[in-house]
Amino acid sequence: MKLPFMKEAPFKVPYTTSGIVGMLVNRLSGFLMEVPMNRPIVVVCIGTDRSTGDALGPLIGTALQKYRSPHFHLYGTLEEPVHAMNLEDTLLEIKRRYANPFIIGIDACLGQVSSVGCIQIGEGPVRPGAGVNKELPPVGDIHVTGIVNVGGFMEYFVLQNTRLHLVMRMSDVIATSLYTAIANYAHITTTARDQAAASD
Repeated sequence: MKLPFMKEAPFKVPYTTSGIVGMLVNRLSGFLMEVPMNRPIVVVCIGTDRSTGDALGPLIGTALQKYRSPHFHLYGTLEEPVHAMNLEDTLLEIKRRYANPFIIGIDACLGQVSSVGCIQIGEGPVRPGAGVNKELPPVGDIHVTGIVNVGGFMEYFVLQNTRLHLVMRMSDVIATSLYTAIANYAHITTTARDQAAASD
């Protein structure tokens, strides 16, 4: 049974909000608790370090990589980015390597002036390339996006001229929240598995 909030519009909150990490962990945990223990978690961070605005995904991936967590599989870092040129091959590799994975798609996006700096979490995939009119496959059972700048006009130029400070701050918040939520999920599911084994 899905939690009621999972049927609503994506959760959206400015990264500067007090208690932002706790809010994001809570929302992510709501999704993760619906995932069966036997489904591997795969995090796909989309973007490129050749564009400041589009570097959000690789920055998050690099931050997550530092945790060396055994609880999820990671694609997309500054060193090995997942972008338009290799996205389809990456998704094929994930499908080949993992049985029925639960994929978390992460990407930067453009939005209204009032939404710049907001982090969104929602059910369903992220649709990379939509802001710059590229046809790319959707990614994720759930998605996390950061609105890094204003959309609607010269999107490619806008992404190139996004402030690095904003992108870095947002990447820190998202990476910390995601790692914490997955670690909590892993602890709860491991405890439940151990208790079930002990009662047999």
